[in-house]
Amino acid sequence: MTANTESLPLFLGSVILLSASGVMMPGPVTAVTVTKGSQRKWAGALVAVGHGIIEIPLILLVYFGLASYLKLTGVQIGVGLAGGLMLFWMAWGMFRTRPTALDAKKDMPHSSIVAGLATTAASPYFFLWWATVGAALLVSATTFGKTGIIAFGAVHWSFDLVWLFAVSWVVFKSKRLWTPKVTGMVFAICAAVLAGFGVYFIYSGITLAVSA
Repeated sequence: MTANTESLPLFLGSVILLSASGVMMPGPVTAVTVTKGSQRKWAGALVAVGHGIIEIPLILLVYFGLASYLKLTGVQIGVGLAGGLMLFWMAWGMFRTRPTALDAKKDMPHSSIVAGLATTAASPYFFLWWATVGAALLVSATTFGKTGIIAFGAVHWSFDLVWLFAVSWVVFKSKRLWTPKVTGMVFAICAAVLAGFGVYFIYSGITLAVSA
């Protein structure tokens, strides 16, 4: 066993801690996981799949040198403006769903996978994280060869999967305690979270554009 192999578990432990600092932070992905989880206990896992559709290819792109492009002002402006508008659209759909939120036959106008994909793609700070912290971790992973890179991607995404599933499972199991009023409030709060991030992303994009 080489020294690198012996230290791989320690490296993966740091990946888990840094992944937790990101995915456990309340944000757009958490908001859609809560609303989707009110109807399906597996919704969080599907949101994680949508998140992974963006994240896993991005890991490969960062590995091949995309990180520097993700730091470009023009890229951050574009993602901020487009992402903000997308979050507004999702917030409106979530807000309109409030009256029928507990009706299993009715749902938000997009699937859990699409919701995970859209909220991930809408966040300029997701891409900035990968251009900085994520890129640094990936560089460390390369010291363990292909095994390290694969293990890094698998552990990072698996933590996202476990956490988002846990959120949706808890929401689903506790929904019998939700009255229509409570459900409406939860959906309204989650819609406000999406809209709030939308405002922040658009504001950040405009600020960057003005100062560029």
